[in-house]
Amino acid sequence: MGQGEFPDTTTGWYKRVFNLAWPVILSSLSVPLVGIVDTAVMGQLPDPRYMAAVAVGAVIFSSVFWVFGFLRMGTTGFVAQAFGRGDRTEISLALLRALGVALVLGVLLVLFQLPLGQAAFWLMGAGPEVTASAQEYYAVRVWSAPFTFVNYVVLGCLFGLQRMRAALFIQLTLNLSNVLLDIWFVMYWGMDTAGVAFASVIGEVLAAVVGLWLLRHLIVEAWHTPEASLKLLWKKIADPLALKVLVRVNSDLFVRTLMLTAAFFFFTSQGAQFGTVVLAANAILINLLQMIAYGLDGFAHAAEALVGGAYGAKNKKAFQQAVHSSTMMAVVMAAMISVIYWLGGGVMIRLMTDIPEVITVADTYFIWIIIAPLLAIWSYQLDGVFIGVTHTRDMRNTVVLATIVYIVLVLLTVPVWGNHALWGCMIFFLLLRGILLGVLYPKLAAMF
Repeated sequence: MGQGEFPDTTTGWYKRVFNLAWPVILSSLSVPLVGIVDTAVMGQLPDPRYMAAVAVGAVIFSSVFWVFGFLRMGTTGFVAQAFGRGDRTEISLALLRALGVALVLGVLLVLFQLPLGQAAFWLMGAGPEVTASAQEYYAVRVWSAPFTFVNYVVLGCLFGLQRMRAALFIQLTLNLSNVLLDIWFVMYWGMDTAGVAFASVIGEVLAAVVGLWLLRHLIVEAWHTPEASLKLLWKKIADPLALKVLVRVNSDLFVRTLMLTAAFFFFTSQGAQFGTVVLAANAILINLLQMIAYGLDGFAHAAEALVGGAYGAKNKKAFQQAVHSSTMMAVVMAAMISVIYWLGGGVMIRLMTDIPEVITVADTYFIWIIIAPLLAIWSYQLDGVFIGVTHTRDMRNTVVLATIVYIVLVLLTVPVWGNHALWGCMIFFLLLRGILLGVLYPKLAAMF
């Protein structure tokens, strides 16, 4: 995409943002379906330990894999910038470098599965029967790591190339195959937790194969440059400067994600002191808080792709238009989510539990979820902007600072105001991340 391929009108920019955002939103909405089906098929088995075991295993892998989300984000930034410059060779090299890192990390995770698993199950603290079944799930699911990480890179590359519909196709391949195999292995073959794990592994393999097939032209082009040779290709992939930048960006994003994980873990641990009912209510509200990302991530990903493309093309006007149009549409979406929660939040809570005490507590604190989209939107959106230009050090530093402030505020206010203070601190944490990135944004915009 050269500079001439950016939209010429404001309407054109809004249309471009929408066309990039809706496939991401739709693919995100398909993710909960897998968890629902996992729970449903395990719920058909006579012993509830199987359902609990899959829940424990799923938490372990979602937590571990989420930390490696930097593979997706970093790849998007590098590819988007090369795409904006029209540099197809660098797109191919960025993809191959990221795939190499993904495979190395995936293999390392498989090799160190025993100590990792021991630490994870110790932290989860489940009973012996549940742990035994969860370990069966873990022993199978861990083999999906290399394919999961490859999928992160593939999705990152497709986002950078603004091929969101192809990314949607991969996600639907992953999630629908997972669902169908869940049903087949458990309901028809009589398997238990291992069946659900095999479904996840096969789904990741299928998605990786489909993704690499969709990007095959980039891989083939790297091997068929005019002076192509294995030695020359390796020299380009292993370019010290490029690898240094790759390591820096990925390291920054890794620390950022670790701090976000720590913040949410701290929230849960602090909420546990208020008893089982409040803990259960908070779990429901956290799920609703996380669902906000399904609506807002689409516009953040659009910002990553468009801002990265404008930055690569050195087009200041396109950069400004990309930021403005994606942010305005994200604000509208945030307002819509708040209204939906305001009107239908009570129904959503009651769909997730029928326990009167839990419903009462969740209703009490639901106001924080209603206002969350309007305050969290800025951190989501500015994350997308900073990822697009790969200014990840700023992202890392702001999250570290916001997390420290959040923990201090929790320790000071929760003993006085209880769970309301805990929720207020969480929403302020999300807002503060946006404020801190907003303070740094003028410096970013001045680079052109």
